[in-house]
Amino acid sequence: MNVTIHPSPIGGSVTPPPSKSHVHRLLIASALCNEQTTAIYCPGENADIGATIRCLKAMYVQIWPESCGNWIMIEGPLKPLGVTQMDCGESGSTLRFMLPLCGLHRPELPVVLSGSGRLPQRPNGPLLDAMAKNGARICLHPEAEKRKEQLPIIVSGGMQPGDYTLPGHISSQYFTGLLFALPLLSGDSTLRYTTPLESMPYVDLTLSVLRQFGIRIEAMEMGWRIPGNQRYCSPGQATAEGDWSAAAFWETANYLGNAVTTLGMNAASAQGDKAIGQLLQKIGGEINVTDTPDLMPILSIAAAATPGKTVITGAARLRIKESDRLAAMAKVIRQLGGHAEEMPDGLIIHGGKLKGGIVNGMNDHRVVMSAAIAATVCEKPVTILGAEAASKSYPAFFEDYKKLGGMLDER
Repeated sequence: MNVTIHPSPIGGSVTPPPSKSHVHRLLIASALCNEQTTAIYCPGENADIGATIRCLKAMYVQIWPESCGNWIMIEGPLKPLGVTQMDCGESGSTLRFMLPLCGLHRPELPVVLSGSGRLPQRPNGPLLDAMAKNGARICLHPEAEKRKEQLPIIVSGGMQPGDYTLPGHISSQYFTGLLFALPLLSGDSTLRYTTPLESMPYVDLTLSVLRQFGIRIEAMEMGWRIPGNQRYCSPGQATAEGDWSAAAFWETANYLGNAVTTLGMNAASAQGDKAIGQLLQKIGGEINVTDTPDLMPILSIAAAATPGKTVITGAARLRIKESDRLAAMAKVIRQLGGHAEEMPDGLIIHGGKLKGGIVNGMNDHRVVMSAAIAATVCEKPVTILGAEAASKSYPAFFEDYKKLGGMLDER
């Protein structure tokens, strides 16, 4: 789908969808509860949440999302009954959260994890190495070896309690996956990061959900001690928070002069992206997104549309997302008539007026939605190729855009 947005301001109130980061965690914690049902209030899904639901169903978790309106009913435990095929779609969170859980099961019940888009090229080596050093049986599927890709991966259980060490600068998702799995092992474990841990707010969100489900994690220097033989206990009901990553697009629209009010957000959330308001105030200076990498695309648009020089750093990991987001956003800004230069870990942006033009969404939801917000301050129409990518995290984005007065044509 291609979308052409005609220059016009937008205004009104909008309620962002549930946080996919929070929902992933609630779903997995619920699936780890033994024969207990959890009702999750989640008014809306997306492709990534669908991937986690699909993978949990493949492990015979009982889930009833379709018959309960805005509620997802889920009953564990995970119980593979044979060779299990697990399609993670394009969701890195789904893959990295499920990998350690697959390492818990008996060797005769292997799990084959696959994915699509850029997911087969995204790195998993440090997580797989940490699991293998502690007994997990892991091998690449012959198809992956042939294509020189990371997926499919075959995991055949065998993980044991022990000392798990990982670099902290590649993906916080590795740590979340292990924090879910290690409490279920037969003994105590430690989980340490050997380099500074980036995206720490995402780990804080994980720890918050684990506490909600009765799991004890003990903080230590550069990591955690995880007591074994624990049990997940359902709280009965849980509510998915609104997504600050999605709210950031509307908050930025407001910053750019559009009278948009974002509703339904938890200001006390553990989500790191609630910092969007503070970071927007740094436009025209230096912004480090080490802990909030998902905000880089929309912050770069705010910078491109604001006079002055903005330097965004701490974003090297964004080269291995759904697209190379640094290259993608530099290109989008230039296609819209702005000025952006790539650095190894960020962008230098010289802000001013944006003209409009044709941009490629790069099959990346955050690139697509950022370009759409840019259109509100462009002099001429903006055409976004591959705009359907927004559905990965925010299926109703363009519907909400129109409700706010946006003038757009879809074809």
